Amino acid sequence: MADGNGMTLMEAARSYLAGLSDDERIASQAEVEKFVRWCGADRVCVQIRGHDVATYAETLTGTITDASRRADAVRKFLVSAKKAGHTPTNLGAHLRLKKTSGATKAAGPKPKEVEMSADEQGALTAELETLKAQRPQIVEDIRRAMSDKDFRENAPLDAAKQQQGYIEGRIRKIESQLDHAVIVTDRPASSHIIEVGSTVVLRNLGSDAETTYTLVRPGEVDASQGRISFQSPVGQALLTKRAGEEVEVSVPSGTVRFRIERVEG
Repeated sequence: MADGNGMTLMEAARSYLAGLSDDERIASQAEVEKFVRWCGADRVCVQIRGHDVATYAETLTGTITDASRRADAVRKFLVSAKKAGHTPTNLGAHLRLKKTSGATKAAGPKPKEVEMSADEQGALTAELETLKAQRPQIVEDIRRAMSDKDFRENAPLDAAKQQQGYIEGRIRKIESQLDHAVIVTDRPASSHIIEVGSTVVLRNLGSDAETTYTLVRPGEVDASQGRISFQSPVGQALLTKRAGEEVEVSVPSGTVRFRIERVEG
């Protein structure tokens, strides 16, 4: 067994992730780093006990599929740590998810149908394709940032991972909406939905002030002309909405609530 008794969890994680393919690294990195931070990045690997891993398993909530995916990412890291000699035993054996009975799963709620027009479906499909097209560049940005080899103080890596998190989250949300979409045809033709390219007049329900924005792609942003990215907090809140609806936007000072007065284009 290799002499890895002095290696910290952070060092072991860095070594493990650097040895993965780009796709494997993208799939595993967030959860492995979360586990490392939870246990203590500077703790020596041999100090980690099975109880630590078992306790961490209790934090893996959400759907069965999602929890299993996250558990597998950590489990593979722990198996690798044992093979590399960083830990005396395979701590991954202690990472067990709570089992859900078949009766409980059968009683779960049926996925909720999402009503939308054909135009809404088209807008979401176009956005989905745009987001997926950004994946290769983000993988490259992460690969380039990781070549720094310093996980603790790496602003480009943090920024790339944050962007990846937003895009993957948005992709999952859109795919879920499209999977459960029910197309309706009885909505007024004048009831425009908000999509990339729409100009929207908003009323701040706190100050009663009106603001006009046009949603554009990131490379077309011009704050002086009211052209904001559809990926911005305001843009995300407005996409697929209609005139008359109200939205909440999180800003550094708190939460601002807007009413959509008009949608043009």
